[in-house]
Amino acid sequence: MRRTILASAAVATALLLAGCSASSTTASGGPVELVEPGSGSQSDGSFTSESGGAAGSDATTKVDQSVITTGWMTVTVDDPTAATDQAVTIVDQLNGRIDSRTLQAGTDNQRPSAQLTVRIPSDSVDKAVDELGSLGTVEQVSLSANDVTLQVRDLDAQIKALQASVDRLLALVGQAATTADLVQLETAISDRQSQLDSLTSQKQYLADQISYSTITLDLQQKGVLPTNVPGDFWSGLATGWASLTAALSGFVVVVGVLIPWLLPLAVIAAIVVLVVVLSRRAKKPHGPHGPREPRSPNAPQHPQATDATQPQHSAPTDATTPSAPPAPPTH
Repeated sequence: MRRTILASAAVATALLLAGCSASSTTASGGPVELVEPGSGSQSDGSFTSESGGAAGSDATTKVDQSVITTGWMTVTVDDPTAATDQAVTIVDQLNGRIDSRTLQAGTDNQRPSAQLTVRIPSDSVDKAVDELGSLGTVEQVSLSANDVTLQVRDLDAQIKALQASVDRLLALVGQAATTADLVQLETAISDRQSQLDSLTSQKQYLADQISYSTITLDLQQKGVLPTNVPGDFWSGLATGWASLTAALSGFVVVVGVLIPWLLPLAVIAAIVVLVVVLSRRAKKPHGPHGPREPRSPNAPQHPQATDATQPQHSAPTDATTPSAPPAPPTH
């Protein structure tokens, strides 16, 4: 019983120490230098490429300095396709590789072109730029260097600490006294190992970026774009017809875009016009002297009034006209 308790205590102590060492970003001893896969390292810890040269395009680069070089260049050539084949040959001779290749045929608005992403050993960058520039006329060249020395050293320290932690945990697996201790150890080992694998992948990626510089090569055809000027009647007719159909197509597209907007606008305009017309009819007067009074259908018609300045004439009375005989007496 006492032995089991001591074994469990030893396992718990080892787990605690492993966690502390894994979380620490610094460790005793010098960092492990990055080495390109498949190649050896020199005794002074400098990076070596497949050809055995020191990494870095600059001869004055320090031994312990890690630099990632990237760049791009534009070259005008007579035939982009043929120039692409020549560029591939140059890269192969420099022990590089082609990561991507794109060829684009010429159109009415664009010249033929090609684009390559090449990976060149870091110590051969200058030579690669010179040889690739000999394919035609160099228009633009840009190279940049990014110092990742601190990042590399940090990765090395973390990897060293995690590896030591995993080794200690593996040594304790055989000393586990109970199943619970064994499960706890295996869980800790799995967690540490996943972190170690992730850091190792980052280290390998950085090693590849440091060992091989990335250059984007853009190959363009020389000359200007051809002008589509008609040379005779039929070509002019074809050009005019093409422009007419293009204009009609554009007009149809514009109409199709505007129809959803025109319908509600037309409805709103009709409502506004109707409101204006009704309001004008309501304000319109009935006559110059206001509304006339209603007239009875059996009312006698009065003669119009004469002008006040016109003299009034009465009918003359004839004195000689006999008056009417009196009515006979009634018996």
